[in-house]
Amino acid sequence: MEGDGLTGLTSREVQERIEKGLVNGEEEIRSKSFGEILWNNVVTPFNILNVILASLILMVGSYKNMLFMGVIICNAVIGTVQEIRAKRLIDKLSLIAAPKAHVRRDGKTQVIPVEGLVKDDVMVLEAGNQICADSILLSGSCEVNESLITGEPNPILKTAGDSVLSGSFVVSGTAWSKVVHVGEENYASQISRNAKYLKRPNSEIMDSINKIIKVIGFSIIPVGIALFCKQVFFGAMTKEKAIVSTVAALVGMIPEGLVLLTSVVLAVGVIRLGRKNALVQELYSIETLARVDVLCLDKTGTITTGDMQVDRLHPLAGHTKEEARNAIASIVASLPDHNPTAQAMRKFCPKSPGWKPGAMVPFSSSRKWSGVEFPGHGTYVVGAEQFVLKKGLEPFRGQIDEAASKGQRVLVLAASRERFRGQELPRGLEPVALLFVSDTIRENAEKTLSYFVEQGVDLKVISGDNARTVACIARRVGLPGADRYVDATTLHSVEEVQEAAKKYTVFGRVTPQQKLQLVQGLKAEGHTVAMTGDGVNDVLALKESDCSIAMASGSDAARTVSQLVLLDSNFASMPHIVAEGRRSINNLQRSASLFLVKTFFSAILAVIFIFLHATYPFEPIQFTLISSLTIGAPSFILALEPNRERVRGKFLWNIIRKAIPGALTNVFNTILLVLLARNMHFSTAQISTMAVVLLGYTGMMILFKVCIPFTWQRVLLFGAVGTAFVLAFLFLGQLFSLEWITFRMVGLLLPLGAAATALFLLLLSLTSGFLEKRGK
Repeated sequence: MEGDGLTGLTSREVQERIEKGLVNGEEEIRSKSFGEILWNNVVTPFNILNVILASLILMVGSYKNMLFMGVIICNAVIGTVQEIRAKRLIDKLSLIAAPKAHVRRDGKTQVIPVEGLVKDDVMVLEAGNQICADSILLSGSCEVNESLITGEPNPILKTAGDSVLSGSFVVSGTAWSKVVHVGEENYASQISRNAKYLKRPNSEIMDSINKIIKVIGFSIIPVGIALFCKQVFFGAMTKEKAIVSTVAALVGMIPEGLVLLTSVVLAVGVIRLGRKNALVQELYSIETLARVDVLCLDKTGTITTGDMQVDRLHPLAGHTKEEARNAIASIVASLPDHNPTAQAMRKFCPKSPGWKPGAMVPFSSSRKWSGVEFPGHGTYVVGAEQFVLKKGLEPFRGQIDEAASKGQRVLVLAASRERFRGQELPRGLEPVALLFVSDTIRENAEKTLSYFVEQGVDLKVISGDNARTVACIARRVGLPGADRYVDATTLHSVEEVQEAAKKYTVFGRVTPQQKLQLVQGLKAEGHTVAMTGDGVNDVLALKESDCSIAMASGSDAARTVSQLVLLDSNFASMPHIVAEGRRSINNLQRSASLFLVKTFFSAILAVIFIFLHATYPFEPIQFTLISSLTIGAPSFILALEPNRERVRGKFLWNIIRKAIPGALTNVFNTILLVLLARNMHFSTAQISTMAVVLLGYTGMMILFKVCIPFTWQRVLLFGAVGTAFVLAFLFLGQLFSLEWITFRMVGLLLPLGAAATALFLLLLSLTSGFLEKRGK
């Protein structure tokens, strides 16, 4: 074997280079550490507020009213466990997707992680390997595909002394190379350096929740101080009771489960998508992809497999199909070529007639042909028509142009009685047959693209290949607007590129910088843009897009900057990912509205009771009961249900629209109850009990509305909540500071319950129309 004399570095030499820092470097951390997960779930603004409020309750000795801390602890535990599960899955999938390098060390070939490469390592390069560091060929020869770097699909022949760049692939041949650059010095690293900036997740859910946190954070302290002062100085209430009452008002204002719910739902989404061979590297990308309205696709890896196929063989005058098949089968059986075209011919003509080969000329990207001498049969050559026939193309011009219009390439099989002149074509070549070759379309490509078209997503195909060829392939899979294509070499300014983004569907001969400009132009028009890619030349555009999807078979750089990685490199997984995003967002919107009902109601009621000459009717432990039964448990169950509805409107407006009717109903009924009950001389404990009953009844109405349309699971959920509420009254009444319901109390509750129902339905009708328009 040619490389047997290359022993490579010794273990000691490797260690010396590592100590000097001449090593490729550690891979970027792709998931949070266990400590970060624990910190992020425990030390949150809401948890800090709750701990402060619990400390105030502890000071006055009302220990049972600290029960709300149990919910906080459960929230932190559930969130931590779910994120750790998601982290373990991400780390496991990342390990599977991590590339490996084959090196010679201590005279043996070893397989090591890419980050373990050191300067002067001898790499073994074989067909299918990705070149992991810039290096120089020491011996052997190979065809290298640099499309992941340059976008050009044609293989380039490399021989001893030639340099090969990180990020490229070996198409055929075997060679041994010496590493000359590591880490940031690598060519691929220099290209992708501009993409190494911190990009804030484009998440409407996160933005909305942060707005809610800010508003509550700024308002809760002054409201709490004002309510406490009013009850102590103007309400003749003891400081101990005033603290308990004030804490109850403030606990109700904190939607403590909302942040947890979001994290858990998205973490569960990560786990579900992991089972679909999709590695999620950014939680909020699940949401973003569900909102995407423009999807930019690379041809290879999404529409096509990267392989070629022979569509048909057309024998020319004086020659038979059998002769052509025998010649092709003999050529591919004799030559070591493993490029996609050779593989396609090998598959098309699998049976060799057993012709004995003589002199051979392997395929070269500079020659564009290959050939073999067969003693007794002649010399046969196959390759690109303009390189084989040269000036003899005219008789076949019509067939060649027709093939080009269909996105096909034409190869010519030619024969001669003469021998090769070194590496040159033999004299007297006569065309034997035409081969029509095309890219292999992915099995589910048409179905997948039609799914996005039906969902109203505008598709753009961006490729480094010839624009006309790419347009033909797009037309074959039924892409709307495939006839609107442009050669990007004709676009000379940023403005022209961004203007073309509005007009065209297919873009050919696109440079990495132009891909970035296309994405920027689409985003400037207000679109949410997703980008798929697999090469270093896609990195800048992937980083700039709102949601980036990489193929696991692509470059390390593309996988590193992308938010989603398709581990099986199968674009057909995309509908599952979109469906998971829709499930997450739609269910979060529905469940988040339950939390905001309590937040809005508590905030409005707290402000009103600052000015109302009456005692705040709730205790913290009562809010814990109501929140756990009508909000907490139901929201988590509903948030994990299947849901494939299209995402509509803005997240914040959607949840406000759903929360306002219930919140205003609770405010109105509580104020009315307090005023009527005081005039009817009910005790403070009785007023508090009736307020809890009314609040629980309204909570059940809101839950009933959220559960529509009903499924048997939702019926069971609704029944369980109602039963638990009744049992809490019967068996835990003393714990929750509840009085027995008397007939006199029922007499007041019945008309108030009817009023609550009527008011809720009226507000639901009034607010939905107005706020729905605002949300669009």
